[in-house]
Amino acid sequence: MESELDTQRAGFQQRAIVRHRGAAQTPSSDRVIEEMPVALVFNGISQAVMMATPRDLEAFAVGFALSEGIVAERADIFDIELRQHEASAEVELTIAQGAFSRLKEQRRSMAGRSGCGVCGIDSLELLDLHPPRNVKVKLPEPLAPAIARAVRGFERHQVLMQATGGAHAAAWCRLDGEIVCVFEDVGRHNGLDKLIGHLALQGVDMREGFVFMSSRASYELARKAARMGISMLATISAPSTLAIDVAGRAGLKLVSFCRQDGCVEYC
Repeated sequence: MESELDTQRAGFQQRAIVRHRGAAQTPSSDRVIEEMPVALVFNGISQAVMMATPRDLEAFAVGFALSEGIVAERADIFDIELRQHEASAEVELTIAQGAFSRLKEQRRSMAGRSGCGVCGIDSLELLDLHPPRNVKVKLPEPLAPAIARAVRGFERHQVLMQATGGAHAAAWCRLDGEIVCVFEDVGRHNGLDKLIGHLALQGVDMREGFVFMSSRASYELARKAARMGISMLATISAPSTLAIDVAGRAGLKLVSFCRQDGCVEYC
């Protein structure tokens, strides 16, 4: 469980501010979440530049490679090297030659933004709106108590959100709603990639729990979760129509407006 901020890279910076209350002005400082370009490099070739919070970047790169279909499984990643600079970072992954050959054929060069999951795709045909259908589904039964338990425990795991007020969080929950770990980032899909990467590096079966997120349910979150065989995606805020459609095609249960007193399941 991640219960305190990383001492190597906290994910925030102190910035000068002026607080205004009525006619009064008070100079002070505040914690602001970090956002910087992170280059994801595969076999020496830069494939994507994503705007992300510089924490858990190895997990982020692994999760991105898996959830974007660059590699089919964790075993296709042979080595991970992180280089952090003052205002940027690079993560280089050495991947299997077959995966690298497919990557070069895609002709995809991404320049990501913190809220964007499809930046840089150069044709509609490259959109992955039909991830494989998950036929080995394990789900919380009953649903509402598991969601309520996740909601109750969520806030205390969001240490970067508590520090800055500006982070999204992705939690891995057991089927009973117990939170196992939480990863945070300025971008919601980055948070999910960090979580997926961590689970893959730990060898966790992603069919044995569900993902709970602090954000809305967008297309790219549903697609990433479905591609990994995750059985359920639960979010605090609303879904989009495309997220519902992708989830339905993939057999991913989508639950939104999650509260302690209930939730909304999209069929």
